[in-house]
Amino acid sequence: MPKLSGKRLGQAAFGGVLMGLANLVPGISGGTMLLATGVYEDFVGGIAQLTRLRFERERVVVLAVIVASTALAILTLAGPTKGLVVEHRWLMYSLFIGLTFGGVPLLWGAIGEDKRATWLGFGVGFGVMVSLAVAQWTQSSGSGLSEGPFWMTIAGTAAASAMILPGVSGSYLLLLLGAYVPILNGVDQLKNGLKDADLQLLTESVTTVVAPVGIGVLLGVLLVSRGLDWILKRYPDHTTGALLGLLVGSVAGLWPFQRGVEPSVGDTLKGRVLSADTLLEVDPADWPTELFTPHITEVGLAMASLMLGLGLTLIIGKLGGGRGLRAGPSGSATRGQYDAK
Repeated sequence: MPKLSGKRLGQAAFGGVLMGLANLVPGISGGTMLLATGVYEDFVGGIAQLTRLRFERERVVVLAVIVASTALAILTLAGPTKGLVVEHRWLMYSLFIGLTFGGVPLLWGAIGEDKRATWLGFGVGFGVMVSLAVAQWTQSSGSGLSEGPFWMTIAGTAAASAMILPGVSGSYLLLLLGAYVPILNGVDQLKNGLKDADLQLLTESVTTVVAPVGIGVLLGVLLVSRGLDWILKRYPDHTTGALLGLLVGSVAGLWPFQRGVEPSVGDTLKGRVLSADTLLEVDPADWPTELFTPHITEVGLAMASLMLGLGLTLIIGKLGGGRGLRAGPSGSATRGQYDAK
């Protein structure tokens, strides 16, 4: 690893900010952002050292800068991002689809010679994401599959695990698990509680969202990421195919032309029947969704938003020099390392 310098720390800070933005926007891979800024190898290497209780000063400092700038970006931008998703769902989902498809070339370039294993992995990954999308659509509420601290921990673990590998969007997994908007809301509550010195708001946000998700993120980084690394070393073509299937299949849950529908008195939401009083307490983010038939103008704007997202991710991939999983003679990953050419 190069010695510490102002340039290196600047790269780490910028990469962390981009990673924070990626974790707020479904479809963008945080790993891709770090590749683009040239600090992905430092990030993965730093995590690997910490999990083995090894502490190299340069690695630890760069990793700390990345993590701190990522946290700052998430804390300050969670509220605006939630507002855009809730108020302009169809336009934002179109953007997310484009961002998702833009990550395909990164994984496509890592496919090895064992095409049978790759397509088998692709089928499994694709099937998992489509199943999650179908499960999401069968819910009566737009808030997702499950709630509570336990499921927030599970969501945090899934998001952190996806964050480790480039091309996979952890925030999209949160969206399909129904935890995306609740987590954004919890982070925004934490920010407001800190700003207003509101102890009750701070306690609620920490106990219901921030702490459980934080525990899940630690579990994902420290445990699940090691498992993914182990699988990638031994079954590289299966794993690459599965990652590609997860990425492509994720679009199934992002049909853009849907909107929130305000519930009425007597409707059941989150297991309770709404009264005139409780109806006023329902957050628009929790409204159930319905499909709608778009106007031709909305179709055009959706396509423009999709192309914008696709272009942004492709540009970021180019900035990263097309760097992906380091491949051996058959395209297999070697010892979980990554190309830093």
